[in-house]
Amino acid sequence: MDPANNMLSIQNLCIYKNESLLFTLDTSLLAGEILTIMGPSGSGKSTLLSWLSGMLYPAFTAEGKLLLGGQDISQTPSHLRQIALLFQDPLLFNHLTVAGNIEFGMQASKSNSKKERISKALASVNLSGMEMRAPKSLSGGQQARVALLRVLLNEPRVILLDEPFSKLDSQLRQATRELVFEQIRQRGLTAILVTHDQSDADAAAGKVINLSNTRSA
Repeated sequence: MDPANNMLSIQNLCIYKNESLLFTLDTSLLAGEILTIMGPSGSGKSTLLSWLSGMLYPAFTAEGKLLLGGQDISQTPSHLRQIALLFQDPLLFNHLTVAGNIEFGMQASKSNSKKERISKALASVNLSGMEMRAPKSLSGGQQARVALLRVLLNEPRVILLDEPFSKLDSQLRQATRELVFEQIRQRGLTAILVTHDQSDADAAAGKVINLSNTRSA
């Protein structure tokens, strides 16, 4: 994959809350890179993810451009942006099986092809044979891996990570974090991680921006 194809550029972004400037941002990153966004509560981390995904809340307004692969997607509807979100909670559907949860976000293709892709994906994260398991029967770490696969098999070009490791214990957090970052780099995705934890930023091994330092004077 050409890294430039998934290059994400945030150009001259200014986010306002009730007409008061919240933060400014101007940066870019290539496929396989992970940008970490940090800052105290209220600095605008979640608001940035909302803007990137095309779901900015009415209380906020934005100026600036978002380019993906050189194309301006600032006004593109959220479902057409090829930008996916991974949250701190797995948000799995308990009425669906593991395979059903993963398939839920997949693009249309032959049923047999979907089954094969799901089985291969589960095997890649050490969940072989769990297609028909109920989400409630899985451990927290297993649920986190299923949620990751649901996002990845939707084939996004950008993945937004909204503190996805914050509810895991330290050992599981490290293992899950390594898996997520490995999958991002292998698939050539562009990623933005929001976190309060410095160890997450260290593991991401990329540029770190603290939004509390980006507000204009």
